[in-house]
Amino acid sequence: MSTAHENVTVSVDDGVATITLDRPQALNAMTFALLEDVKRAFDAASTDEGVRAIVLTGAGRGFCSGADLVTASADPPRDAEGRLDLGQILERWYEPLVLAMRAMDKPIVAAVNGVAAGAGCSLALNCDLTIAGRSAKFIQAFVNVGLVPDAGGTWILPHSTTAQRAMGMALLGEKVTAEQALAWGLIWQVVEDADVLPTATALAKRLAEGPRLAIAGIKRAIHAASGNDFSAQLQLERELQRRCGASDDFVEGAMAFLQKRKATFKGR
Repeated sequence: MSTAHENVTVSVDDGVATITLDRPQALNAMTFALLEDVKRAFDAASTDEGVRAIVLTGAGRGFCSGADLVTASADPPRDAEGRLDLGQILERWYEPLVLAMRAMDKPIVAAVNGVAAGAGCSLALNCDLTIAGRSAKFIQAFVNVGLVPDAGGTWILPHSTTAQRAMGMALLGEKVTAEQALAWGLIWQVVEDADVLPTATALAKRLAEGPRLAIAGIKRAIHAASGNDFSAQLQLERELQRRCGASDDFVEGAMAFLQKRKATFKGR
């Protein structure tokens, strides 16, 4: 099944929804309309019982080149005194998307082809697992236009790699290769360019066949860890484990382990 918005294409196959940013002529630069389309696609995937994992990718030569400054400058928001107010843009369009991705129970795999720059870099790194082609580049380019990283960039970078590397990416705005990103712990895997989407899709299908409650619990626990002290994290683990332990999937997983066969999880 495939559906198309103006700026995004969505296809669903074997429990995997593939959301493709579809402005290849502009390297999938983000407009307000594209951000709204992507948010709607994620909302639909979140509530669709037939979708158990998501792949996010970009059409054409690049994943996403960041904000479309030409479109955004056509009618920018202003504060009460008439000054440019980029905070309104973040609050209205960018933050709802990344918050929805962060809150989603279902796993999200990014397939990064070509450049992932600015908010596009933040979007790629906000996914649960990121697969990149060898020619991919990750760029926090905000400093080059006098801005700070947004769309969660200032949170994702220091939580994914060292403070020095996060600071260097943000302060210098230089290209980070896929191999560097892998070595720094920013992404999960580097593959040949032609294998990016197939690899990400295969990974998403593997996750789609996994135990739904456990995967949702893992996401919740990992995301909560940075804000919890040790005791609070132990309590969260206890709550999540209690729920998973009462599930049919745990019974199936344990029986499959004992019988030395592949488990067939039902998501309950």
